[in-house]
Amino acid sequence: MKLKAFTLYILLLLTLPLSAQQIEVSGSRKAVRTSGDVGAVLLPVAGLTAVLIQKDWEGLKQGAFSALATAGVTYALKYSIRKDRPDHSDRHSFPSMHTATSFAAAAFIQRRYGWKWGLPAYVLSTYVGWSRIYGKKHDGWDVLAGAAIGAGCSYIFTRPFAQKHQLTINPVAGDGCVGIYTSMRF
Repeated sequence: MKLKAFTLYILLLLTLPLSAQQIEVSGSRKAVRTSGDVGAVLLPVAGLTAVLIQKDWEGLKQGAFSALATAGVTYALKYSIRKDRPDHSDRHSFPSMHTATSFAAAAFIQRRYGWKWGLPAYVLSTYVGWSRIYGKKHDGWDVLAGAAIGAGCSYIFTRPFAQKHQLTINPVAGDGCVGIYTSMRF
């Protein structure tokens, strides 16, 4: 009987530090973390939606290269640096993949389609980064590195959509009105 009690006591001592090390988040922190997860998915979906609506196949290729480069660099750093997360859940904190993904999408949208769409995307990306800090998954350096990687990869691979299209006055407006249409420049 004493052996069973002693074994139970040792097992309890061994598991206590393991469960005490991981910081549990609840309430508002959990809600913010979840909303940041949604934002990290929503931004790439918004970029893909813009590409499909515009039938911008060149943009699709540029976005794919940007996404692959962002994921490759981020994963390479995560698995080579092995920095402990603030909540001690694992050793893949640096850099933040959520932030890298959202900033890659925001930079793609801004660079390809302009600041009208890019500014809200950057605001949402900033929220995603903040949510990772507030949710105890990353610190500021993780988020800053993720933002730099994501935006940098998009700026390397993405060219503005507007450079290939110009707004011109429609010379064939039969009713005397000035019409505006887009035409491709070659």
